[in-house]
Amino acid sequence: MPAYLLVRAKVTDMEQYAEYMKLTPAIVEKYGGDFVIRGGDKVILEGPDAPERIVLLKFDSIEAVQRMYNSDEYQAAIKLRENAAQASFIVMEGVQ
Repeated sequence: MPAYLLVRAKVTDMEQYAEYMKLTPAIVEKYGGDFVIRGGDKVILEGPDAPERIVLLKFDSIEAVQRMYNSDEYQAAIKLRENAAQASFIVMEGVQ
């Protein structure tokens, strides 16, 4: 069953965060993931403003997301993000 990784990041240092962003596409691709949303403009239709950067990725399964997240490559990338953003990662099963 497909799985979606929703990331909400409050970026505090865009220059350093940009270094993290350079590494992630190859890592995501290696583990079978695809970016659906990667930042960009947004319009709030209802509810409070959401100032965080929003990223949505699609993988084949929750296990694939976990393999990517726990990989040595991604754990090294996290080190670049740690002082540049506070992030929340949520994985959910999608529909077929």
